[in-house]
Amino acid sequence: MLKVDKLNQFYGESHTLWDLNLQVPEGQVTVLMGRNGVGKTTLLQCIMGLVTVRDGTIHYQGQNLLDVDAEKRATLGIGYVPQGRQIFPLLTVEENLRIGLPARRDKIRRIPAFIFELFPVLTQMLKRRGGDLSGGQQQQLAIGRALVLAPQLLILDEPTEGIQPNIVQEIGDIIRKLNQETGLSVLLVEQKLPFARRVGDRFCILDRGRQVAQGEMRELTEGLIQKYLTV
Repeated sequence: MLKVDKLNQFYGESHTLWDLNLQVPEGQVTVLMGRNGVGKTTLLQCIMGLVTVRDGTIHYQGQNLLDVDAEKRATLGIGYVPQGRQIFPLLTVEENLRIGLPARRDKIRRIPAFIFELFPVLTQMLKRRGGDLSGGQQQQLAIGRALVLAPQLLILDEPTEGIQPNIVQEIGDIIRKLNQETGLSVLLVEQKLPFARRVGDRFCILDRGRQVAQGEMRELTEGLIQKYLTV
């Protein structure tokens, strides 16, 4: 579904991503792993067109995303939940959710009912401002906003960061439910190893801007964990 090939990215003179390769198979949950500062968020931003790529390719369903403007990538069926959630704090929950509707390819302009089935708490808070929600509720809102556009690929950047354990459990359950029941493909950046093992089908490890290992989750060995993931 998504294939990154020999991607290089620079911030000024700093070479951030080095000939990076990544594959996200259709219908699977791929977990992007690595210590802080190795380029995970930068890679997601490259996929979404938020930072400039020096060279290489990013193909989504056979189309080179580098030929597509950043604001149009969501209309291809890519939902993105950035690190830190980045909801609109002064807009209501309902207004935040409606922001994703124009990107829907079927032109439906109502919030899908399944969003409130997945996140019942949002039903009770439709008229509250996003900034008034707790961190866990804001994360649920951010995921709901991405799902509103009916994506085929959902990209999440550390969705469990700073979230209370019960909401972390719920988010994991929802990712697996969407993947198993609707075939939604997921690319997930995650630091928590138990969470990654629970929701992921595959892993990819970055180190210093390079892809150093990838495979099925059962192939994530203690040796790889000790070498690339422990602090």
